[in-house]
Amino acid sequence: MKKQFPFYLFKTFCTLALAILVFSCDTLRKTPARPAASRYGKPRSSVARRPPARTPVRKPSATARQTYKPRTSLSSGDIPQVVKVARTYSGTPYRSGGNDKNGIDCSGLICSVYSEIGVKVPRISWQQSEFGKEISRLEDLRAGDWVFFVPESGKEGYVSHAGIVTDVRNRQEIIFIHASTSKGVREDNLFSNYFKGRFVKAMRPF
Repeated sequence: MKKQFPFYLFKTFCTLALAILVFSCDTLRKTPARPAASRYGKPRSSVARRPPARTPVRKPSATARQTYKPRTSLSSGDIPQVVKVARTYSGTPYRSGGNDKNGIDCSGLICSVYSEIGVKVPRISWQQSEFGKEISRLEDLRAGDWVFFVPESGKEGYVSHAGIVTDVRNRQEIIFIHASTSKGVREDNLFSNYFKGRFVKAMRPF
């Protein structure tokens, strides 16, 4: 006859097993996660940091901004400077459409000279021939005036060439500087055989 397992021992065993299970569950509970340490040993905040405030960039005031404003007039005292600047281009080779000392054309010479002294003038020769006041008499020409020419001697036509008067020596010797297609920037006499017949008008720009 088999012996039966005492009931009180079975009850004691179950109670002990339950106690062990409850204790082990309590010790295996996860502790709250701590913020990870930074490389410097301080905990990192879990709240995203705001980017540092940027200092607003202020626009410069109207008085602080330097803007280029071309002059609209010249005085007689400015003419020597015009002549001086024009002569710095002497020897510059001719280049159609050129605007600097690497190469320049006749109307480009006028435009560049005046640009260097802060005065804006037209770029194209026919526009230049309408700029300012026309000088009707050759004897009234003076340094700083502009002179204009047509392509063929003794014939009417469009303005094809221009120059700046640099020196009035006498009634038959009026020197002007221009960009020659064959010889570059040079000075010639308005009354030379080549230019006298092609001369059509003169303008005093200012």
